[in-house]
Amino acid sequence: MAYVIKRYSNRKLYDTQESRYVTLDEIEEMIRSGQEISVVDASSGEDLTSVTLTQIILEKERSHRAALPAAFLHQLIKHGEAWQEFVQRSMKSSLEGITSSQREMERVFHEWSARAGWGPAAPRPEARRDGAEADAERLREEVTSLRERLRSLEERLEKRKGQPR
Repeated sequence: MAYVIKRYSNRKLYDTQESRYVTLDEIEEMIRSGQEISVVDASSGEDLTSVTLTQIILEKERSHRAALPAAFLHQLIKHGEAWQEFVQRSMKSSLEGITSSQREMERVFHEWSARAGWGPAAPRPEARRDGAEADAERLREEVTSLRERLRSLEERLEKRKGQPR
């Protein structure tokens, strides 16, 4: 669930979960720690998340902690929305690629560490398939056994029904 930050007309930012005012630096730290942030206008409810996150980036630029190349910023302004959409799509695609690569790297590391004896072995795809086939066979045998027992019980019940009391 996203942290909801309300922005008031005096530009103060209020963290509704913690019931306190926060700064842009604190919001940046919340995001870095993995929190999902949503910023809304306190009176209209308008979503101001993108504007606020852009403001955080610009504040970093001003303090020279992060520098976006001037040529990039010129192109962003010059080509307007089309360029912004391209940048957004490109960044999304890049982030998805990084995430996918990270997952693959973790999988390979787990396999490698298991082979080295440092952790539990990750099941190989064929082992999973063999295990699933063995489970299915075991279930089939169990169902067959239960059917036989049910037939036997039905036969015993029929015999008892036929006997006088």
